[in-house]
Amino acid sequence: MTKMTVPIEQKIIVIPAKSHDEIRRTSRLKVAAYCRVSTDQEEQESSYEAQISYYTEKIGKNTEWQMAGIFADEGITGTQAKKRPEFLKMIRLCRQRKIDLILTKSLSRFARNTVDSLNYIRELKALGIAVVFEKENLNTLETDTEMMLTIMSCFAQAESESISKNVSWGIRQSFKNGNVPMQYARLLGYKKGADGLPEIIPDEAEVVKEIYRFYLDGMSLNMIVDRLNEEGLTTKGSNSPYRKEVVQRILTNEKYTGDALLQKTYVTDCITKKTRKNNGELPMYLVKNHHEPIISRADFNRVQEEMARRSAKRVIADKLTKGEQGKYSAKYALSELLICGECGAHYRRVTWTAKGFKEIKWRCISRIQYGKKKCHNSPTVDEQALHRAIVSAINEFCAVKEDVVRVLRESVREVLDPNQNGSVQAAQQRIDELARNIDDLIKLATVPESAESAMTDIARFSEEMKSLREFIEAEKAKQAATQRGSDELNRVLKRLEQEEFTLIEYDDVVTRQLIERITVDSKDAITVRFKGGFEIQKRLE
Repeated sequence: MTKMTVPIEQKIIVIPAKSHDEIRRTSRLKVAAYCRVSTDQEEQESSYEAQISYYTEKIGKNTEWQMAGIFADEGITGTQAKKRPEFLKMIRLCRQRKIDLILTKSLSRFARNTVDSLNYIRELKALGIAVVFEKENLNTLETDTEMMLTIMSCFAQAESESISKNVSWGIRQSFKNGNVPMQYARLLGYKKGADGLPEIIPDEAEVVKEIYRFYLDGMSLNMIVDRLNEEGLTTKGSNSPYRKEVVQRILTNEKYTGDALLQKTYVTDCITKKTRKNNGELPMYLVKNHHEPIISRADFNRVQEEMARRSAKRVIADKLTKGEQGKYSAKYALSELLICGECGAHYRRVTWTAKGFKEIKWRCISRIQYGKKKCHNSPTVDEQALHRAIVSAINEFCAVKEDVVRVLRESVREVLDPNQNGSVQAAQQRIDELARNIDDLIKLATVPESAESAMTDIARFSEEMKSLREFIEAEKAKQAATQRGSDELNRVLKRLEQEEFTLIEYDDVVTRQLIERITVDSKDAITVRFKGGFEIQKRLE
């Protein structure tokens, strides 16, 4: 007979879960605190110190806690963790299990970037490290906090974006009112004056003037840098040697003319804080005559035009044939000025070697590259003979400059004669009259009986208007060119008045200052055209 087994009654015993603190309470909790204030202004200092004092006292009073550090970023952005060194240091210690609990005032103190905030909180949660936000009364290790943290983080980021927009709006309103922020620490030539406006520093202003003068004399940016560093000059603020970028900023800074262009750059958003050049996305504000200038507007504009000219040469260099000049050459003035009288190409400096002797010559680039295909008779010019002829032309120009001035002034007055302006005005009046006639003819064109005649007259009047507009544009361009020539002549004469001299040997700088173009007419002669339009022909001997 088989013996029956009586089943044993099954019992389930619930073992209550321990809190996270109980699980880790083999020793005192290593507690850290994180503090941050948004700006480094004086009024925030008390808040910053108060937070450190508060958490130091709070952690020290709790017998179950052990101080793991107070981490505080002062005057640092909350939207980018990478710019908060103390925050990142705290996270590294968490990964090394040297921190068990983090206390912080609020979610916005921890991070205003939603993505950063949630990523760090989730990483710490996976490590079993709690973050307690006192203002929101949240503990990240509690099971129901994820949704709340997401919402709160979004609020914190939205608050940061709102603050950023308000600050940007305030800055733009300040710009509209003509308030100009000046970075005196890096602005060579100026300091803040007693009246709050920029005050010129004479020694530094001379360096600025020298940089502009060097550039207009034909030097490249690198040549200017070498010259300044040779003189032992250093940049303002950092006291480091000059670099090409520093010189370029000085040459393009409108503040040296006494004006200030505001909102040249803008911050794309408050999270990435990337700065972009304002190419019209936002309005800009030009405050004219804000302070005393160091550089005249005329010289500043000349520098910008020269920069554009040199830059244009670089852009088109790859598109040109080998026989045409590409990049701007600062090494030799004649590379820019010497032109072939036959084909119009520039001349290039070449070295010939014969029987152990070297000779420097200048040859037409087109002739070098293509032989006689494009330029049949351009001569090769000896550099020494060329230099002698140029020196002779410059000395002759300086000797008769008073007569030159009188002749050129008369020619300028003829071109800029008010009667010429009258002809332009008459042409514009005729255009207005034709426009009214065309409006009337358009109405007649809707009537079948007169449509054909009206359309013929409209075409004729339109053609006349086109010719008149071309005439006006040509006259305005002619007057503008003449005015530029007159201004250039004035600058040249002013330089000659300041520097009375007789040139003994050839000088690249003087050549650039005075001469507009040199044309090789033949193997025996050149024509030197000075700025302002005066020409002298010289023999090559």
